[in-house]
Amino acid sequence: MAPPATGGGGGRQQQQPAGFGQTITGIIRIAVFWYFASKFFSPKKPLEPSLQISNLFEKGEALDMWFYLSEHEKFNDFGNEGALVWHETNIPYAVWGPESTRSLSFKYYPSEALKLNGSLYAHVFFARSGYPPDPSDPEYQPLAAFGRTHSVVIYMPKSKSDKRRSLLGDSKGSREGAESEGATVTEVVDEAQDDANDDGPVEWVSYWKPNITVNLIDDFTRYPKNAVPPNIDPYMNLEPKTGNYYPTIFFNEFWLLRDKLIPINDTVTDLPLNLEVGPISMTKWQMFLQIDQSFQIHRSYGSMLEGEADELKRVFLEGNPYLLVITMVVSVFHSIFDFLAFKNDIQFWNKNKSMEGLSAKSVVVSFISQLIVFLYLLDNDTSWMILASSGIGCCIEFWKIGKAMHIEIDRSGKIPKLRFRDRESYSGNKTKEYDDLAMKYLSYVLFFLVACSSVYSLKYERHKSWYSWILSSLTSCVYMFGFIMMCPQLFINYKLKSVAHLPWRQMTYKFLNTIIDDLFAFVIKMPTLHRLSVFRDDVIFLIYLYQRWVYPVDKKRVNEFGFAGEDENQASASAEITDGNEGEKKTN
Repeated sequence: MAPPATGGGGGRQQQQPAGFGQTITGIIRIAVFWYFASKFFSPKKPLEPSLQISNLFEKGEALDMWFYLSEHEKFNDFGNEGALVWHETNIPYAVWGPESTRSLSFKYYPSEALKLNGSLYAHVFFARSGYPPDPSDPEYQPLAAFGRTHSVVIYMPKSKSDKRRSLLGDSKGSREGAESEGATVTEVVDEAQDDANDDGPVEWVSYWKPNITVNLIDDFTRYPKNAVPPNIDPYMNLEPKTGNYYPTIFFNEFWLLRDKLIPINDTVTDLPLNLEVGPISMTKWQMFLQIDQSFQIHRSYGSMLEGEADELKRVFLEGNPYLLVITMVVSVFHSIFDFLAFKNDIQFWNKNKSMEGLSAKSVVVSFISQLIVFLYLLDNDTSWMILASSGIGCCIEFWKIGKAMHIEIDRSGKIPKLRFRDRESYSGNKTKEYDDLAMKYLSYVLFFLVACSSVYSLKYERHKSWYSWILSSLTSCVYMFGFIMMCPQLFINYKLKSVAHLPWRQMTYKFLNTIIDDLFAFVIKMPTLHRLSVFRDDVIFLIYLYQRWVYPVDKKRVNEFGFAGEDENQASASAEITDGNEGEKKTN
């Protein structure tokens, strides 16, 4: 019995060190966890006042302002009365009221140097009331005055020569069409000469800013000395001795649109200048900076063209505020309905097993129309995001052709060719006959309208090339007469006296989106042809709704999933019989 006892005692002695080691390990883990928890989650100690910077001025302090215009970027000619164009006194700093906002409008007469692509700068200085901004003045105090310089002239590359020309010659009609379009270039130059000019060095043109808004930021935040936020640091003006900062001066050009800029040349005699000074909140200032930065990022990625940001700002400037709020809310629903219509459209054609009652030719024409729009956007240098969206739409429309028809590759010749063959469910009934009949008469109308529109465009409008004329003419016809391609389906519904074969869920979402587009047509600036294309869709959808109300549901007709109503009833009845037989077997 001794050996078992000894062996048991030895086993307990071996387990004791293991338990002690686990205890030590647990203590170490708790200590490490407590260290990191106290490091990251404990309240930080407030920085000492010596490690923080603050505003040198107090809220409501009276300021005097001097506004100088000079052709030199560095300014120290404070005694020049001709350079001083505006002076204001007792402006309360960071106080919201009529006394803190001042404005002035006058005419500026440019010098000959400015007319020849010269420069002009605005030098704005603020100082405590009673103190001068001139450093050479005996009463000057460095802690009491501050300023900032801003360019009144902006340089942009000259617009390239308009390559559009009358393909039939410089006729009277082409000139009248150019004037009606408000073309900036009145003379039509040779295309080869345009290409040579475009390949040369970029020519820059100076533009005058008619509006200058000077904002003082309402900011009294105490920042860490070496940890100023990166979005604020470029605009901060620090005092070198104390390290504190002066009030931030912000030249607000957020609402200065490009079409408001005035080109400067030797024919200009006077230029308007509207000046304004006032406070701006920290939140509003940061919002303006973030929006401008996002616009620049989109332009660098190619997702936004030059001028699109101005169009968006114009909506907020010229639109009704209540209507804009409604439009923003409705646009969210537009995106949701657009996604649901796309999803149900894909589901419908993916599960569709029968083309009975559906117009296959409308699917083909829809692909051709989408391809024309894509080529037109590609020819007009549209942003890549819109091109990608249109290209994906072309691919989806071609995929639908594969669902509506049999696509085969013919390798009998030297070059493989695609052959399209009708499906049996389409050609084996009256659907193909009615579809051909509808397309036959509608094509006559469509070809006549396309020919008339193309001839008018060729005679009275200007184009870059014959290829551009063909694309623009076809695109105009797609916008104006695209609703004709929806009519064959209406004709098939009328002949078959049924609408059970249509993807009603997808069409419902599209109809809701059309109603939303009607609202956008009144709010957003868009071409007249696109506005008309929105309203003609309403008429087609209303006819679809009328047909759904008039024609009863045919239980014998196969739906988009390849099943008929009677088949489903028979299947449910047979399922009930089977369940009943199984129940009898179980009871037996």
